[in-house]
Amino acid sequence: MPRVPQGPSRRLLLAGALAVASAAVAGCSSDGDGASGGAKRLRIGYFAFPSGDLIVKNRRLLEKALPDYKITWIKFDSGAGVNQAFLGKSLDIAALGSSPFARGLSGSSPIPYKVAWILDVAGDNEALVARKGSGVSTVAGLKGRTVATPFASTSHYSLLAALETAGLKASDVKLVDLQPQAILAAWQRGDIDAAYVWLPTLDELRKTGTQLTSSKRIGAAGKPTLDLAVVSDDLIAKDPAAIDAWRKAEAEALRILKSDPDGSVKAVSAELGISAADARAQLSQGVFLTPEQVTSADWLGADGRPGKLQGYVADTAAFLAEQKQIDAAPSADAVRKGFYLKGLPDVLK
Repeated sequence: MPRVPQGPSRRLLLAGALAVASAAVAGCSSDGDGASGGAKRLRIGYFAFPSGDLIVKNRRLLEKALPDYKITWIKFDSGAGVNQAFLGKSLDIAALGSSPFARGLSGSSPIPYKVAWILDVAGDNEALVARKGSGVSTVAGLKGRTVATPFASTSHYSLLAALETAGLKASDVKLVDLQPQAILAAWQRGDIDAAYVWLPTLDELRKTGTQLTSSKRIGAAGKPTLDLAVVSDDLIAKDPAAIDAWRKAEAEALRILKSDPDGSVKAVSAELGISAADARAQLSQGVFLTPEQVTSADWLGADGRPGKLQGYVADTAAFLAEQKQIDAAPSADAVRKGFYLKGLPDVLK
């Protein structure tokens, strides 16, 4: 079976970034408010995935905090697209999985962004599922089978970890690079035997599949994945006050997820176009930290006191290098420089 291909070259990433940038620009009017990170513009990348981001977007928390800014929300299907967009300087802030972020730090020219927040910790909202008709009931049973996942995503990372734990190499299965909607179509046609993906596609697969493992289990075994939020180096240099306002909005969203579950369900339901029951079920599968937990030593950390997340990112990069997904893991210094902790936790008050 073919080994998982290396990640796309920087040239290919940049070409994709230009396409993403063009699409983003086409979706909003030009008002001449400056370059990336300009004082009156914020371009925010998000996923159609239950998190505090959807609360911030639905309740217009950031628009209320920054009424003089033009805020554009741009939907992405995976972290690979987010990385491409940052290379093309078409994003200021975005959701990004810990695995694609680790990739972004690798190489001689790291992507110019930094982690500034944690959206959620992957739980049962990302999982590996086999079609019931495939006859596969264990991860080890995937040997020789066709397995789909979005490459360069947290699901891809978790899939590789699951295979390793089961005694399989990536070359022992036929890995196929598909985005979530394409995974669902391939599943329905019977083209794939299993898939590692996230909500809401995951719930559709579960209807006719058997769950083999989840990111919650893999994380508990020592390889956690998270949905992070990154900010561009340009924005850090030009408008740190906007980052502070955005962090406050994200912190408020995390508090709403805890204190107002019905309101959170309503917001997620509206943003994803799903029923309240489905939104509630999807939210129940995520692991959402409190703002205090985010800035604790166990996770992101605070200004001058980086947390364990740096170690998780370093471990992720080392694993990806071992799996030949990246040429080499970034240095400890590169990982350290990939975090923006200035002002935390005081800016949340």
